[in-house]
Amino acid sequence: MKRKADTGRDPDAKELKEAKRIAALHPLVQKDHPTAVKADHDKLDHINTYGSLPDYYIDRPFACRKCGKEEIWRARDQKWYYEEAKGHIDAKAVACHDCRKGGAK
Repeated sequence: MKRKADTGRDPDAKELKEAKRIAALHPLVQKDHPTAVKADHDKLDHINTYGSLPDYYIDRPFACRKCGKEEIWRARDQKWYYEEAKGHIDAKAVACHDCRKGGAK
């Protein structure tokens, strides 16, 4: 049986519930959670902000603002976006994969 890629797209109810549970935890607990991904501040040097930089990333559940579908923005995808693609640290996932690709109706 082929295992589903862990992309955050089309999460089942259990995955979504767990992501919401972790997101609601106190930051000190989130930091030590096994799914937390450590941030590399050296790769965040492009960010010019008065706010603090993240020490870690966690899976973030969100509802698409276009269609309402719930997905999960995975911690490793956030790390790539902020550190490799040099995205702005205040950017958040707001559109599901289908709506970003123009496929949702």
